[in-house]
Amino acid sequence: MPATALGHYRVAAFNTSRDSDNPIHDDAVARSFGFAGGLVPGVDVYGYMTHFPVARWGAAWLEHGTAECRFLKPVYDGETATVSAAETEDGLDLTVECRGEVCAVGHAGLPSRAAPPPAPFAATPPLPPAVRPEADATPPFAAAPLPPTVRPEADAATLAVGTLFAIRPVKVDAAESEQYLCDLRESLPLYRRAGLVHPATIAGLGNWALKDNVMLGPWMHVGSRIEHFGAARIGDELTATARVTANYEKRGHRFVDLDVLVYANRTTPVARLAHISIYRPRQVAA
Repeated sequence: MPATALGHYRVAAFNTSRDSDNPIHDDAVARSFGFAGGLVPGVDVYGYMTHFPVARWGAAWLEHGTAECRFLKPVYDGETATVSAAETEDGLDLTVECRGEVCAVGHAGLPSRAAPPPAPFAATPPLPPAVRPEADATPPFAAAPLPPTVRPEADAATLAVGTLFAIRPVKVDAAESEQYLCDLRESLPLYRRAGLVHPATIAGLGNWALKDNVMLGPWMHVGSRIEHFGAARIGDELTATARVTANYEKRGHRFVDLDVLVYANRTTPVARLAHISIYRPRQVAA
């Protein structure tokens, strides 16, 4: 069956990470890499893409929907990002265009029934040291250490396959969530009406798992695959554990792949992310 176009959704792109610790979002640094300016974060571009699946399926997609996204070219602050969706037999094909170029592609789906959380979710994330039991007999993902006070430099050793990471728990704040909806220019009323966390926030925890555990220079999130197992809500405490699944070179860039488990309130599975990043661009490696 040929894809059926559903129309366009236009967003005034905004660089939410201009003042972050990732220099690739800074105009001067990004220009030295050959870009026109600081890059709008990939998770925000993914956030623009999620407008169509949430409009199509509502909260059900946040509870057990799937998505994948790949970022091909930059989206810059102030540009109009045009998101288009086409309905296929198994979901929605998604495209983001700027400047007449395809900048991101993806797909979203909604299984007919919710899948049970995979086996790794049987392990709850680690407790902070002050409350961690002396004997920890929990499964492997729960053995992930909390972020170190002094982060080691990102390299083949610190990002070796099998390395475990975790993030410190973060409480979902109502004011910060509202600001993020405004920054994404999100027009769907569902999030505010139901007190739900935007899926781009969930995807962003994959970035946290990387940047909070190793010292990075300019780096780029380039794609993700997401499986939802429950909707996160305002007031939830979110945390994540991650395992490095690949570390490799491609076209001069150094890539790292993470398998990330996201929880609400330490026990409720929210999402699983296959998160791909360039942790050392070829310009730095050179």
